[in-house]
Amino acid sequence: MLQPHIQLENMGIRCAILPGDPARVDRIAQQLENPQELTFNREYRSLRGAYQGLPILAMSTGMGGASMAIAVEELKNIGITHIIRIGSCGALQEGIGLGDLILVNAAVRDDGASRTYVPEQYPAVADTGLLLACMESAKERGFHHHVGLARSHDSFYIDNEEEVSAAWSKRGVLGSDMETAALFTVARLRGLKAASILNNVVIWGEDTGESIGSYAGGADPTALGEKNEITVALDAFVKALKN
Repeated sequence: MLQPHIQLENMGIRCAILPGDPARVDRIAQQLENPQELTFNREYRSLRGAYQGLPILAMSTGMGGASMAIAVEELKNIGITHIIRIGSCGALQEGIGLGDLILVNAAVRDDGASRTYVPEQYPAVADTGLLLACMESAKERGFHHHVGLARSHDSFYIDNEEEVSAAWSKRGVLGSDMETAALFTVARLRGLKAASILNNVVIWGEDTGESIGSYAGGADPTALGEKNEITVALDAFVKALKN
């Protein structure tokens, strides 16, 4: 059945790679065989292709946990079983360089979307097998990466953002994004396997606005980090479903 928001129906594809930015779908297409544009409704732009013979759906989710939750629900309805988010984040620790990848093993649920599903005590964690596949790929490719916690939140512009970020930094969180907690929570509840790979676009302690502006403009090394996270995700799908 055609889904109301993503405007897709079952195509016999099990793997979905999910960027936030619709423009990033074009960069995913560069690494796929025979990419074919599908739909573009609201923030959900999609295309299909293949990677090493494995059918892949690429679909943007926009910004925030609410649109991610809708995406996961509707992707399940069309037969998707494995999801990997490829997004950007701001580092919360020293030593995480621009373009470094953060492979998220669990997320702080500091968002509203995941809390509409279950109480805060419910953990937001990656699927172990899919995370291990991402780790293996990043190591084999020689990409700079870190494995650990992310914090998902709902706004960059709260009045005490610096104070909040510093508090989570002290607790060992590696980086901040807006979607991973919702992805992990909803995917786990709906029986899907999910992972999240974040490309660091903000050095800890530097200005977020300037860094994101450079990233959106395709500046290196964050552009390379984006390419690397796409490769890791695609490799991981092959490892998870073909082995």
